[in-house]
Amino acid sequence: MKKTILTFTYIFTLFIIISCKKENTATISEVKSTEDVQTHLVKVPENWITERTANAKKRLESSAAGRVVWNAMEAHGGLANWYAKGPIAFHFDYKPLDGSTRRNTYQTVDMWSNTARHQHYDDRSQEFGWDGSQAWAKTTDSTAFAYNLRFWALTPYYFLAQPFVLDGEGVILEQLEDKEFKDKMYDVIKVSFAEGTGDAPDDYYVLYFGKEDHNLGVIRYIVSYPGYFEKGKHLPEKFMELQGTTKVDGITLSTGYHTHWLLEGEIPGEHITTITVDNISFQPETKKEYLEVPEGATILKGLK
Repeated sequence: MKKTILTFTYIFTLFIIISCKKENTATISEVKSTEDVQTHLVKVPENWITERTANAKKRLESSAAGRVVWNAMEAHGGLANWYAKGPIAFHFDYKPLDGSTRRNTYQTVDMWSNTARHQHYDDRSQEFGWDGSQAWAKTTDSTAFAYNLRFWALTPYYFLAQPFVLDGEGVILEQLEDKEFKDKMYDVIKVSFAEGTGDAPDDYYVLYFGKEDHNLGVIRYIVSYPGYFEKGKHLPEKFMELQGTTKVDGITLSTGYHTHWLLEGEIPGEHITTITVDNISFQPETKKEYLEVPEGATILKGLK
């Protein structure tokens, strides 16, 4: 009888030890998994996304203009869904019709940290990007990118990612008078920025969202980038009409734009630029190091 009790005690103790080891192993695995997300991959933990989305919803739903933008985010696939996808990759081809500089790159952008990496369409070894605080270039051909790389690093993304980029601090929204364009009525929202927001806080956008479907149809904007213009000066306003959309993993995105000068009466004038967007995908397995400054790159100083 004593031997039986001792045997039972031994087995029970062994069971407890094994159970504890399994529990500890599970805990360690869970921690390591979280560390992998935060340390190795660009994609962020789910609770970060939940908190950011909740804060954005609360802020946007506190004003009439914000509610229009929130409804547009929902119509385009939802802000939480947007952030859950990880970085976005796409091919953006900007073609001025006057024969001036074409900007044609494959790019990957992390929407959480606003970091980016571009590769030349014809030679993907020619690269530039933005690491969150500075622009960089890694090229063997000095003519590969004949334009301002700091300015262009995130510019295509800010067009493609509308309206999701309007969730952050420093964004000022104002509802303007409704507009009709091509027999469709739109809610119109002016977007400006608080002083100190980004490189060009004097920029503004005027966005047209369908009154019934809440989808983005038009982006009007100015360029006031300090690397190009003195304080208070900017290009005349442009009128950019979306040229079709596609749905990628539940997110609605534009496949192209026609840009015009804006005329009196706030109507589009001369067609000056054609933009196409394709090869759009989300890349949740992107490693952080991919969007950092690569070895051998040159750091680009200043705004020019």
